[in-house]
Amino acid sequence: MAPLVFLLLFGQILLCTAVDTITSTTPLSGSQQIVSQGGKFTLGFYSPPQGNTTSSNYYIAIWYSNIPLPTTVWTATTNVPVSDPTTASLEITSDGNLVLLDQAKNRLLWSTNVSIASNSTVATIRDSGSLELIDASNSSIVYWQSIDHPTNTLLPGVKLGLNKITGVSQRLVAWKSEADPSPGLFSLEHDPNGTPLYFAQWNDSISYWASTPWDFDLPGMVALRFVNSSTESYLLYSTKDDSVITHIIIDISGQLRLLTWLDSSQQWILIWTQPHTECEVYARCGAYGSCNLNALPFCNCVKGFSQNDWDLDDYSGGCKRNTPLQCQTHSTSAHSRSDKFYAMEDVRVPANARGAVATSSQECQVACLKNCSCSAYTYNYTGCFVWHGDLQVNLGEGYSKFFGDGTFFLRLAASELPDQQRKKTTIIGSVIGGVAAFFIILAIVLFFLSRTCRRDRTFWISKTAGAALTDFRYSDLLDDIQSIDSLLLDLLTLRVATNDFGEGTMLGKGGFGMVHKGVLPDGKQIAVKRLSHSSRQGIGELKSELVLVAKLRHRNLVSLIGVCLEEQEKILVC
Repeated sequence: MAPLVFLLLFGQILLCTAVDTITSTTPLSGSQQIVSQGGKFTLGFYSPPQGNTTSSNYYIAIWYSNIPLPTTVWTATTNVPVSDPTTASLEITSDGNLVLLDQAKNRLLWSTNVSIASNSTVATIRDSGSLELIDASNSSIVYWQSIDHPTNTLLPGVKLGLNKITGVSQRLVAWKSEADPSPGLFSLEHDPNGTPLYFAQWNDSISYWASTPWDFDLPGMVALRFVNSSTESYLLYSTKDDSVITHIIIDISGQLRLLTWLDSSQQWILIWTQPHTECEVYARCGAYGSCNLNALPFCNCVKGFSQNDWDLDDYSGGCKRNTPLQCQTHSTSAHSRSDKFYAMEDVRVPANARGAVATSSQECQVACLKNCSCSAYTYNYTGCFVWHGDLQVNLGEGYSKFFGDGTFFLRLAASELPDQQRKKTTIIGSVIGGVAAFFIILAIVLFFLSRTCRRDRTFWISKTAGAALTDFRYSDLLDDIQSIDSLLLDLLTLRVATNDFGEGTMLGKGGFGMVHKGVLPDGKQIAVKRLSHSSRQGIGELKSELVLVAKLRHRNLVSLIGVCLEEQEKILVC
C-alpha cells in the first residue's frame, strides 16, 4: 500500500512541476492548458468570440492568464483551425519537433519544423509570453521560439526586425477579423534596406504609414529603441516597470496601437496609435468603401454600391456595384444608355492613376468611357488621369485631393444617376409654373384691392353727405395720411408759429377756413391752412387735398410739410 501511495504522490509532484511544459509523454489536448511559472501566460486551445457567441473554430494560442478579458498575444494555427480540440493533440514527435495533429483525420496541421540534433526536447511557456522548444537536458539550448514568429502582437522584450545574415524579416500581421486570426491585409515590417524605419502596408504592396526613426520614451512606462548591428537591426520594446502590462498590436483596422491594462477599469487603455485615425489607413473600408470619422459606422459604400460580406469589422470585401456598367452588359439595345459619372469632392484616391491624352474635362471623360475597365477620372491643370479596375477610395472631411484640385468622377451605370435632360426639363417646368402661379395670385390680390378701394370711396362720400363733421374718425384719417408719408405736427408748435393764429399773420380767408403765415422754430417759413370748425369740407375733400399736395412735386408749387389733427383741428401746413 505504501509504495502505491508514494508513486501517486510522486506523480502529483511531477505533474505540478510540469504545468508549464509539454513533453513527449504529456501532450496537450482538449481543454488542457499549460501556464508559465509566474502565472502570466497560458497556452491552450482558444476559440475567438463571434459576436455574442463562441466560434466553432479553435486555435493553438497564448493569452494573458492574469487578465479577466481574454486577450491573445500569439496564435500558431492561423490558417488551419481545429473544429474539435478533443480530437487534436499538440505533442512532441519522434524527431523532436512540436506539432499539432488532427487525430480524427490523421493529418498534420502545424509544426515548428526545425532541424534538431537531439530528439529529446520539451516545449515550455515562459513568463515573457514566449513558447520555446528546448533541449530536455539543457534548457539554454533553444531550437525554436514563438517570439521569432510573431503574429499580430509585440510583447515587451521581443525584437521585431531583420536578420542581415539570413535575410529573414519579422513582421506583425493583423487578424482578418475579431473572430478570424488568419492573416489580414494590414502588416508592419522593418525597412528591408536597413534604415530605422518601419512601414505599415496594405496587401504587401501599398505603404500607408512610415515611422520616424524610433526613439520613443513614455516616462515611467515604456521605451522603444532601434538597434543596429552588423548581423541584425531591430526594434526593441521594453517596459520600465514589470508590474505594468502592455503590448503593441496591429489591429484589424490597420492601426498600430500601444495598449496598457488598467485594473481599476478592467480594460485596455490606448496610450499611442499610428496612423492617428482609422480613415488614414489605406483601403480601410475596401474597394469602393467610404471611410468617414463623422459617421457610425465609419465604413459605408459610395453611391451606386452596396456592402459585400462585411462582418465583425472586416471590411476587406469592400462594396459591389448595384448595377453593372453598360459596357459590362454588352447591350446593343437602342434603349440602352451610356454610363455616367458621379462627381465626388474631398476624395483620397489611389496613387495608381494613369495619364491620358485630353485637353479638356469632356475629352478626359470620353477617354475613360472608351475603356470598359476605366472606373474613374479627374481633370485639372496638370492633365487628365484615369483609374482602372476596383478602386480603394477613402472619403472624409479635410482630405487633400491627389493630382491637384480636380473633382473625382466615379463611373456608374446610367440608371444610378438621374437623367440630366429630364432634370433640366423638370427645373424649367417648375420655374414656368412658379411664375404663372405668381401672376395668378397677383391678379387675385389686385382684384380684391380694387373692390376694397371702391367700398372705401363710397363710405367717405356717404359720410360727407349724411353726417356732421364732428362725427368723422380722426384715427382713420391719420392712418391714411401716414400711408402717404405726411408729417404730423403738434398744435402748440403751430400756435407759436402763427402767434396763436392771430389776425396779423392771416394771409387770406375762404369758405372753408383761413390761411396764416408762420415761422417754425428752425426759421422755416410756412403757410398754415386752418379748416373752420363750421366748414362743410368733408373728410373726403380733405383727404383728396392732402394726397394731391403731398404728391405734387414742382418748383412753382408748394409742397406739403405736415398736418395737425389735434383737438378737432384740421390743419394743413405747406
